[in-house]
Amino acid sequence: MSLELIPEVLPEEKRLPLWDHVGELRDRLINCALALFLATACGYVLRFRLWDLAKRPLLKAAPSLLSPFAYTDLAEPFISMMRLSFWTSVFVISPYLFYQVWAFVRPALRERERRMAVTFTAVTSACFVAGAVFAYFVAFPILTNILMDEAVQAGLRPNLKPTEYLNLFLCTVLGTGVAFEAPVLFYFLARFGLVSSRLMLKYWREATIGILFASAFLTPGDVIATTILFGVVLLGLYFVSAGVVWIVERSSAAGPSSEI
Repeated sequence: MSLELIPEVLPEEKRLPLWDHVGELRDRLINCALALFLATACGYVLRFRLWDLAKRPLLKAAPSLLSPFAYTDLAEPFISMMRLSFWTSVFVISPYLFYQVWAFVRPALRERERRMAVTFTAVTSACFVAGAVFAYFVAFPILTNILMDEAVQAGLRPNLKPTEYLNLFLCTVLGTGVAFEAPVLFYFLARFGLVSSRLMLKYWREATIGILFASAFLTPGDVIATTILFGVVLLGLYFVSAGVVWIVERSSAAGPSSEI
């Protein structure tokens, strides 16, 4: 039978009171908070190695720079290392966080949909990790090269603040990871019949304008190169999502022969 994600009406005896749902949500949030706390603590132990990894794209773009960073606030180095440790922990335990999301909505789903837990966790985690890896090894180095070339041609000497560098670095890496979840989101929207591939391709110009506005709003500062780069990534994901929607439509139109 076809894979429908609209929850079935549960029998009366299986319905849970509102406060039971609130309690379930509280337990899931506590689990996530504890996992983040432990992972952040481990990340803080390795904070200097993480900082070296975060600096690598910049130092690779400008190998002559020995120490381009400076701080003006005594607490800035500590806060920067804590932020880096926290967001690294989010990246590392993202499969567990995605599983907690699925575990919360699982009771409202049909039995065959509950068996999708492993698939949902694997796909969402893979998309997020793929986006972050793409940003670290491809997108952010390209962005760093563009910005550093501009500074060199202007004859400027770098004196960067760790917090501002991390803003750009984390926004690019984690933002791209979240953006790579778009195909998963459109898969569910297509299952509910809320989007169609025909309309997505028909209005791709309007979508491009909206994506550029969203990219300008989401990227830090007023760096045009960041907006354009992030916009190109989002536009590519838009067409990938249209392909996912088309596959879902084909699967639904095929009828019982394609059911699982």
